[in-house]
Amino acid sequence: MAATVDRWEIRSSDPEYPPSLNDLDDPPPVLYGYGDHTILGDGLAVIGSRRATPYGLACTKLFAGWAASRGITVVSGAAIGCDLASHQAALAADGPSVAVLPCGADQDYPVRAAGALAALRLHGAVVSEAPWGSPPARWTFVRRNRLIAALSRVVLVVEAGLPSGTFTTADHALGIGREVFAVPGSIFAPECRGSNRLISQGATPVTDVAELAEAFGRQSLPLVCPVASSDRVLSAIRTDPARPDDLARELGLDIVDVVRAIGLLELHGRIARYRDGRYGPIQA
Repeated sequence: MAATVDRWEIRSSDPEYPPSLNDLDDPPPVLYGYGDHTILGDGLAVIGSRRATPYGLACTKLFAGWAASRGITVVSGAAIGCDLASHQAALAADGPSVAVLPCGADQDYPVRAAGALAALRLHGAVVSEAPWGSPPARWTFVRRNRLIAALSRVVLVVEAGLPSGTFTTADHALGIGREVFAVPGSIFAPECRGSNRLISQGATPVTDVAELAEAFGRQSLPLVCPVASSDRVLSAIRTDPARPDDLARELGLDIVDVVRAIGLLELHGRIARYRDGRYGPIQA
């Protein structure tokens, strides 16, 4: 027998209405949704590119998984790429997650996110300000982004190119007093130009879960020191430049450890990202 899903409508006058939405100049008069409405508000928004790289997906898995495992609601928009990966990481960690849709909360959009949305309706929440059955429209994505910002304490941009719709979420977040974090990436990677631009404009760079833990006042997960991984990664790509996922398979390491190792090596000027997505020695 299929599990039943709670469907609800919460008006701005109802006691269940998320108070964080009132920080907006135009809070939605009605919030439509499925799932657990008590997890709405004070979460971590994890957003990023639809064309996510292995680096972006690994960072998403790291930060969203940590937040969910600590009971922090992971908020995103269910878009293919970093957004969907953040929901999947939260579900895998058996933690709370909310998908905010640019259409009716009863719509599976995008279609490729249908499985995750079904799981979130049961084990998290799927919400929208659009009435039931409403299709997405170009203007509804921008309005959706302000809700993602309002339902969060911190907005984390994992990976974004230029131009990027993530900037509208970041702008809304700053406008209502939320913190904006961004994951730094290679200056040679077009997929990271947007997130690097946000850092240059004042967003807080985040390179470890400990920095998010401080923002939320939560104890961090035990940190896995990537020194040994860094040595193995550096040794491997000195002779044979490679992509993170290929390195993880070759070295038998977790992709998250490889990404962290690469990040440290880049920060210390030991390696660089090539145009084809591989990492290797800095070329003269």
